[in-house]
Amino acid sequence: MRKFILAAALLFLTFNQLPTSQAQVNTARQPDDRFKADVLVIVAHPDDETEVTGYLARAIFDQQKRVAIIFGTRGNSGGNAAGAEQAGALGAEREIEGRRAADAFGITNVWFLNGPDTPGQDVLRSLETWNHGTALDQTVRLVRLTRPEVIMTWLPDYVAGENHGDHQAAGVLATEAFDLAGDPTVFPEQIAAPRDANDISNLTEGLRPWQAKKLYYFSDASHTDFMANQGPKYSTEDVSPAKKQPYYRLAADEMKYHLTQDDTGQMAAKAIANGDFSYFRQPVYLVLGKSLVPGSPTGDVLEGINKESLAFAPSPGFRPSARNGISVELGGPWSFYKQFWQAHGLEHIAKLLPDAETSLSAGERIFLPVLIHNDTATDAQVVLSTTLPEGWSELSGTGTLLVRAHETFPVYVTARSPRREGKEAATIVVHATADGSAVGEIPVKAYLSPGSLPQ
Repeated sequence: MRKFILAAALLFLTFNQLPTSQAQVNTARQPDDRFKADVLVIVAHPDDETEVTGYLARAIFDQQKRVAIIFGTRGNSGGNAAGAEQAGALGAEREIEGRRAADAFGITNVWFLNGPDTPGQDVLRSLETWNHGTALDQTVRLVRLTRPEVIMTWLPDYVAGENHGDHQAAGVLATEAFDLAGDPTVFPEQIAAPRDANDISNLTEGLRPWQAKKLYYFSDASHTDFMANQGPKYSTEDVSPAKKQPYYRLAADEMKYHLTQDDTGQMAAKAIANGDFSYFRQPVYLVLGKSLVPGSPTGDVLEGINKESLAFAPSPGFRPSARNGISVELGGPWSFYKQFWQAHGLEHIAKLLPDAETSLSAGERIFLPVLIHNDTATDAQVVLSTTLPEGWSELSGTGTLLVRAHETFPVYVTARSPRREGKEAATIVVHATADGSAVGEIPVKAYLSPGSLPQ
């Protein structure tokens, strides 16, 4: 018996003195690969993804790339072209439509941020109703979960025809998440390891910082000239080798699921029934926002992409510009974007459109937020006036304003458009003078287009 005990003890000591390579070694848990994406599309409403399905079909079916989608809202506003349901019930239906449409392309990883559909053209209103901080928290979490190589989203700019503040809000959140998801100090509770991954009540998430490699923008603007040569252009006339159909037909087949929406699902169903795919034959234009890998601006979306992860690449951050004397500028979303582009290293976006522009329905009011800056040591009287195109009428906002020293005075200049539509843009000019001398003027192009959302 003693010999047996001695032998067992020697065996135990021998095992515990084995080199580490022969003992059991614990390894860290790896991210769940089921949620890994090559391309993450971040948009506002169910059916927004259809803006780039002519490209996504190519990436999914012919390049075998994994795509995931984030919708900012469930599209709970607007008309219902398929039934009586409205508001919350309509949003519930559109969520299912969005999931079914995505599934037609094999996209099963789809998330909704719970933002309310906010009809209007002002990105700042949409960011407010979406609860900007909460929505950004959710977006950063999903970027870290999906670990995309490429992010695609709406162009964060105020462009005529791109007339939905929710679209622009999605672009803002996607840009912020691109720049923040790799920073471990941003929403650090998402990064911290849970106390026991096999237990309940874990409140930290165990994600890892992630730096995406490319950021692309798209737009449904009424004119596409400003997007030319700013990124890749994809023909929808090409035939998919895998599906043996042109990409425009595949895009129509995906869109047909959005039947509550007259200008997407119903239009696609009619196109399929009639064989008229003229709308879907339009090419897909992309604008390169950022690339952290080698490649040309107009090269393929996946050019330069490899399996290597990237280190965090911080954005420049906001730096206030120096001002002197008395000056004027457009406020609201226009002022925000000027600061936003600079903070995120997107100065080239500011060059896409030399003049501010918007669109509105004939007979509607235009609201021009104006900021008057007095960067002097004395109070000043500033006179605002406008030059309006024929048929327009001034409503409010002009006149003499007392702008105190070191103060910014915000004011809305409003006018009413004529009741006739036109293809050409009308230019409104806001003038500012102080002590009889001109201190600045603001030109804004306005297109009168039917169906434009309230500004």
